Amino acid sequence: MSGKVAVVTGATRGAGRAIAVELGAAGATVFVAGRTTRAQQSEVGRAETIEETASLVDSAGGRGIAVRCDLTVPSDVDALAARIGDRLDIFVDNAWGGENLVEWGKFWEHDLERQLRMFRNGVETHLVAIHRLMPLVVRSDDGLVVEVTDGEDGEAYFVNLAYDAVKNSVRRFGEVLAKDLRDFPNVTAVAATPGFLRSEQMLETFGVTEENWRDAVEKVPDYALSETPHYLGRGIAWLAADPERRRFAGQCLSSWQLKREYGFTDLDGSQPDWGRWWDDVVKPRMAGVVVEADPSEYR
Repeated sequence: MSGKVAVVTGATRGAGRAIAVELGAAGATVFVAGRTTRAQQSEVGRAETIEETASLVDSAGGRGIAVRCDLTVPSDVDALAARIGDRLDIFVDNAWGGENLVEWGKFWEHDLERQLRMFRNGVETHLVAIHRLMPLVVRSDDGLVVEVTDGEDGEAYFVNLAYDAVKNSVRRFGEVLAKDLRDFPNVTAVAATPGFLRSEQMLETFGVTEENWRDAVEKVPDYALSETPHYLGRGIAWLAADPERRRFAGQCLSSWQLKREYGFTDLDGSQPDWGRWWDDVVKPRMAGVVVEADPSEYR
C-alpha cells in the first residue's frame, strides 16, 4: 500500500491503534486522529497518546502523522481534512470513547447523561467524520471506508441498551454507506468487528498483561478465544490491499471471517475464531445447554 493515504479515527489505543499500525506495516501513510496527546488527556483518562501510535506506525514501516481531533467538533474534523489534503484512500471510522461511560447490567437506572455522552462519543463522531471526510474518499481511485463496531449482526446481547444502540448504529452505517456509494464504484464501504478483544483496557480489567493474559481464563473461560487488536488490524490491512474487495460491500466483516478469507494470524501465530466458538459454545450456553469444547481447537 505504498503511496496510499489512510486515516484512523479513535487511533489512540485499542483496535484503532492496531489498525493504524498494520496499515503502516503495509506501507501506508496513516493520519492518526484522537483526543489524547502528550500535552492533553481526554475524558477517558488513559495514558496512551496519538503521538505514540504515530511512532508505532513509523516503526512498522509506514508514516504516522498524529492529529489531535475531537470528532464531536466539526471544525476539528475540518482541520484534519485540511491536513490530509486532496485525497483519502482508506478511511477507518473507529471513534468510541465510551468505555468509562457504560454501566453494565443497568437499564433505566443507567445515568442518563452518561448514556447521552456515550451516544455522542460513539455515534455522532462517526456521522461528523463521514460528513467531512467522504468528499476526500470519493476522489480516490480505490477507496475503502470501514465502520468499526462490536458484533457482526444484531444477535449479540450486550446487557446495556445505550451500548447496544451505539454499536448497531455504527454497523448500520457501513451497510447504508455501501448503498449510498452505488454510483461510486471506486469506493467500497463495510463495517468490521473484532471478537473478544484484548485491548489495553480489557487486559487491565482482567488484571493481566499481554504476556500472562491466559491467567484470566480460569475466571472467564471465553477469554481463551480472545484476540489482540492487531488481529482485526491485519484483517483490515488485507482487505485494503484486495483489488476485489467490492464483493464485500455493505457487509459487516469480523476478524474471524477476514482470517478465513485471507489466512493471516494474530501476533502469536494463532488464528482465534470467535465466531465458531460463539456458535458452538456460547449460544448453546445461553440456551441452558453446556457444551464441552477444547478452546485450542478454535485457535
